[in-house]
Amino acid sequence: MIVLKGISKQYAAVTAIRHADLLVPEGSIYGIIGRSGAGKSTLLRIMSLLEAPDTGEVYYGTERVDTLRGMDLLQRRRKMGMIFQNFNLLGSRNVTGNIAYPLEIGGVPKKQIEKRVDELLELVDIQDKRKARLGELSGGQKQRVAIARALAVNPEVLFCDEATSALDPQTTRSILTLIQELHERLGITVALITHQMEVIRAVCEEVAVLDEGRIVERGTVDEVFRDPKTAAARELVYA
Repeated sequence: MIVLKGISKQYAAVTAIRHADLLVPEGSIYGIIGRSGAGKSTLLRIMSLLEAPDTGEVYYGTERVDTLRGMDLLQRRRKMGMIFQNFNLLGSRNVTGNIAYPLEIGGVPKKQIEKRVDELLELVDIQDKRKARLGELSGGQKQRVAIARALAVNPEVLFCDEATSALDPQTTRSILTLIQELHERLGITVALITHQMEVIRAVCEEVAVLDEGRIVERGTVDEVFRDPKTAAARELVYA
């Protein structure tokens, strides 16, 4: 369970997040949606401990984590996986090398790395691409590599930052289906940031609506879709 209490974040004269409270239940697929500039990526960076809030507190379960530093922070980050809109893969490495990278960083023995990479290639269904270079892959295949890499260290939570925004509709559906299958199979918590309401509708159980740095609405996906309470939510639902 991820809990945010009174989170605020400012960059120079811009307030990106304003007094945000949020609870992401353990084992859920939780969506955070808002228009461009609403503060989604900043909120995700704070949730994933890539940035510290200016004010407020972040908890994983009962442990406060926004105050972690040094090795304690590094160990906590190693329990997370991240996937991004632009894949963030290493062009100098092939598929196997990209998936293996976080395991190499963690000092995992070579034989264990080879076994884990084989498992992950099967998990995301790209066994036939193990030696392929990135230039030989489609966008959907690159995102499958990114997902496999994110899962390499058996994370407790998977953060998705606009993970399907660069993909065509058919590929988007296949990636969302994969995320849903991984969630069910692994029991992993997924926090999904997007501006696409159809993504929220397809896979999320609960959703929070972000507008100008504030969480203006939250509830089950069915509740928010059926009866949006705020102008920001109505704009997204009826767009």
